[in-house]
Amino acid sequence: MIERGKINDNQFRVLVILFIFGPAVLLETSLLAAAAKQDAWISAVVGVGIGLLIVWLYTKIGSKFPERNLFEKLEYVFGKWIGKIVSLLFFFFFFQLAAHILRNIGDFVTVHIMPETPIHFVEIIFLCIVIMGVRLGLEPIARTGEILFPWVIFFFFIMIVSLPPEFKIENIKPVFEGGIKPILKGSTTVIAFPFMESILFLMIYPYVNKIKEANKAFFTGALIGGGVLILISVYTILVLGADFTARNVYPSYALAKKINIADFFQRIEAIVAGMWFISIFYKLTICFYASTVGLAQILNLKEYRSLTLPLGMIMVVLSIIISPSMAEFMSYLPKYEFPFNLTFGLFFPLLFLVVAKIRKKTGKEPMNQTKGDGL
Repeated sequence: MIERGKINDNQFRVLVILFIFGPAVLLETSLLAAAAKQDAWISAVVGVGIGLLIVWLYTKIGSKFPERNLFEKLEYVFGKWIGKIVSLLFFFFFFQLAAHILRNIGDFVTVHIMPETPIHFVEIIFLCIVIMGVRLGLEPIARTGEILFPWVIFFFFIMIVSLPPEFKIENIKPVFEGGIKPILKGSTTVIAFPFMESILFLMIYPYVNKIKEANKAFFTGALIGGGVLILISVYTILVLGADFTARNVYPSYALAKKINIADFFQRIEAIVAGMWFISIFYKLTICFYASTVGLAQILNLKEYRSLTLPLGMIMVVLSIIISPSMAEFMSYLPKYEFPFNLTFGLFFPLLFLVVAKIRKKTGKEPMNQTKGDGL
């Protein structure tokens, strides 16, 4: 195994929550409101429900050959050459996802915090910290996640308890105005972003101490993260309204600006920014970690750390090319993200289970082979 560290089920759960919490906490509600308007919160509920079914599917895959990560499973079931080709496709999926997240960070900082700073400088500084974390390994990443996670909960709690005075019930009326179609359209965003992306946690499965606890932690982490998305969607629509939410790229950041208690406790949007920076750091770190470990296995390297710097340099360039502007990125998500994520988040996992089932029924189930062999 390239990775020698081990994490417990609670650390794994924290990583899942932070991953789902990540960029979705700022971007998701805008896409939901654009599709379903005031019924965006219903889309969130439907999307989270279906997303949890997808996570349950991933736990079934994680339970098969639990001593192997996703890339090893693919090569083990599909055979050496087909498995490597599919693994390479997954590497590109993980890597472009990391590049998109890095671009999200650069866009947010240059728009709201340091508008005169070139975006590539922001990305390089942030990525240096990510590379440092990935080089230290999975165990330090998970342990620091446990340390920082209470701060995310604390910041989120402050925002949640401070906003009810700003609620406007009329903002969610009328319910089901556009029928079921807009709601289902909005839910696809939640299903693809972030639930289908969570397939990369199968790269971490072998390093969790107990596989049964890993399954439970994966599902409960996704449930908690999904609950947060639903809650933020409800709050955003109730406070800002569907129209303003759909037109604002970062509605959750604008939501924090509405907090005003006795004209004293107000303008605490830095809390949302801090909460977002912690969670998106972990999402980017997990994506980059999965990419580097996966590529090292495809190339049959003994360790992955030598790949972190060159892949980091490529990622900065790719993040600029892949999304020339925030407007293009927001238009890209609803059009192309769902079909793209559907391929890697549902089609290939189902194909994996089907092939593994056929192998078992035909007596060619690869359990009898030594680790790393093809079929």
